[in-house]
Amino acid sequence: MSQSPDAIVIGAGIVGATTALALTNAGLKVLVLDRGSIASGTTSAGEGNILVSDKEPGAELDLALRSRDAWFELADDIGGGFELEAKGGVVVSSSGSESLRNLTSKQRDSGIDARDISSSELWELEPHLSRSINVGAYYPQDAQCQPMLATARVLQAVKQRGGDVVTGSEVLAIENRHGVVSSVVTSRGSYSAPVVINAAGTWAGAIARLAGAELPIAPRRGFILVSVPTPHRIFHKVYSSDYVANVASGDADLQSSAVVEGTQSGTILIGASRERVGFKEGIDYSVVRILAHQAIELFPFLANVQLMRVYRGFRPYAPDHLPVIGQDPIIKGLWHNAGHEGAGIGLAPGSAQLLADTILERHSFMNAAPFSPSRFSTVSSS
Repeated sequence: MSQSPDAIVIGAGIVGATTALALTNAGLKVLVLDRGSIASGTTSAGEGNILVSDKEPGAELDLALRSRDAWFELADDIGGGFELEAKGGVVVSSSGSESLRNLTSKQRDSGIDARDISSSELWELEPHLSRSINVGAYYPQDAQCQPMLATARVLQAVKQRGGDVVTGSEVLAIENRHGVVSSVVTSRGSYSAPVVINAAGTWAGAIARLAGAELPIAPRRGFILVSVPTPHRIFHKVYSSDYVANVASGDADLQSSAVVEGTQSGTILIGASRERVGFKEGIDYSVVRILAHQAIELFPFLANVQLMRVYRGFRPYAPDHLPVIGQDPIIKGLWHNAGHEGAGIGLAPGSAQLLADTILERHSFMNAAPFSPSRFSTVSSS
């Protein structure tokens, strides 16, 4: 790779990787930079969710529907190898059916295959679910992947197709000439490109400031519990309907709702918590206990399953809960693809396609305006 690629992508997580592949497939020579290793940031702390079920009607749902299909197209393109599975989702409610039925009705009107199911159908789908839960909806479009494997496989394809990936390369400055991006200075050298893409996830705000721009993205901490391998007793992604409200909330305080699923390796993943506490390190065991209790309420057999580990990650939170996809309003040639919060894995290939289409001035599957970085001048003054 020369010191002057066609495009530079900052961030080797799943959003940066899929962005690099979309541009590579369009014929550009792409360089991916990351201060750490591949998928070492938010992607490494993800569950691999590819969800449409947790989205209200609107721009994000349109992006999610395209991304869901794009994941399977991506697997065909690069040959899979990252545990992609159309496992389907089951959303349950223990507080009555009205709110869940209202949500599924709106979602069906927006293109989601959302199926209201009876208690007997619910227990047939998940026979080990607590019998105290008798209201549910089934979403066959929901899917799952192994996010670190996916990122590695996508970046492998980028390299095989003429791109390059430089890890352990911290971005120190993004230089511009008269408001037009000119070069990226890193701890391992400088690179010039007319297109620089900020796909740094939770750290996208810091990268923007290096260029003289502003991006109001903040960390939102979450914990994931992982069990020891067990017999296969959870067959879909199963979560409480409270999860949808928690995702959409802007509250800084702790919010948690049970999200439980099995993996191909036999482990069980349990989430999900959200709280804005900055980049606070360590494990908060009070949150772990809450998540464990909520998971046992869904699946009582989990009370006798041993946990293997707990990990935490920081989701890139934007004030209006929408990702930031588009050119910076101040620095021309600087593009952003960040702020997906907990949906970055699921939304990655659609976001990459939308950004690549915008950069290359091609018609795309949807209007990118709802995700424009320029919207924050309105958000900040409201």
